Amino acid sequence: MGGQESIISTDNITLILTAMVMGTLARIFVLKEDYRQYPSYPNGYMIHILIGFIASTLGAVFIPALMTSNWVAVTFLSLAIQQFRDVRKTEQESLKSLENTEFTPRGDAYIDGIAKTFESRNYFALVVSISTAAAMQIYKPPMLILDIGLGVITGFIVLFLLKRFSKGKQVEDIAIIKEGQIEVKESELFVDGIFISNLVGTDNAQKMLLKEAFAVTIEPNEEHYRITLDNFGQRKAILFEATRAIGVKRYHYTRKDFESGKTIIVIVPLIRDINKLIEAVKKTPLLESVKKSHALMDTNVTSGE
Repeated sequence: MGGQESIISTDNITLILTAMVMGTLARIFVLKEDYRQYPSYPNGYMIHILIGFIASTLGAVFIPALMTSNWVAVTFLSLAIQQFRDVRKTEQESLKSLENTEFTPRGDAYIDGIAKTFESRNYFALVVSISTAAAMQIYKPPMLILDIGLGVITGFIVLFLLKRFSKGKQVEDIAIIKEGQIEVKESELFVDGIFISNLVGTDNAQKMLLKEAFAVTIEPNEEHYRITLDNFGQRKAILFEATRAIGVKRYHYTRKDFESGKTIIVIVPLIRDINKLIEAVKKTPLLESVKKSHALMDTNVTSGE
């Protein structure tokens, strides 16, 4: 019997492996635990990296399948997209089930934003993997090391562009965040002269607020940014990040001053570090569900013509 042809060539094996590695690395690079401590490790890391690996594998075999007119293999991409949507749904359900265990709830708007972010980052792995494989397939340098190098460079360029495109803004980009001065007058709590609450009538509450509480004021840079900061979902997200950063010993308040446009947060924290509190507020992401384009609102609409 004569020797059988190899089912898959060495070039295709190299292409697929390189694309798989680049796609998986892309998922790892955008999966980081920051001050928000999400995803948690090691289980959270393992789940997301494994899904990213699956996404990169599907992207890696897409180009060879396309070149051989293997349309059945190509249809796996549609299954991958459905799987990524299930990832978003699973994240939403998981975070909602933990709401009653937090110092303050994240809120539906913040949970939706987190879930969409993790879904989109799986597409990073898929797109980087496909781009790496496509570059290697199209140009085919004569040397193997050059072929791999071309794929790696292409993958990193695509990842850089995707990160730039998907990077969202934070509260510090639209507002000035400063420490506020706490005052207690009889049974009423004020910060920088702005009324916060009248539920501090007991001596213990007043002493604790004056001695241990921190206050932060959030003032929009421009008038139209009040629309974003006034949103209830955005304010819940800010309060959640503040309480997650330094904990809550007893009281926490949030108040909107409609005259000045300021949002005020008051917390009696477990960790007495005002810098951590301010940094947590600054780094709170602006939720996609509340962001508006101010440029669109500048359009002059005339009627009757």
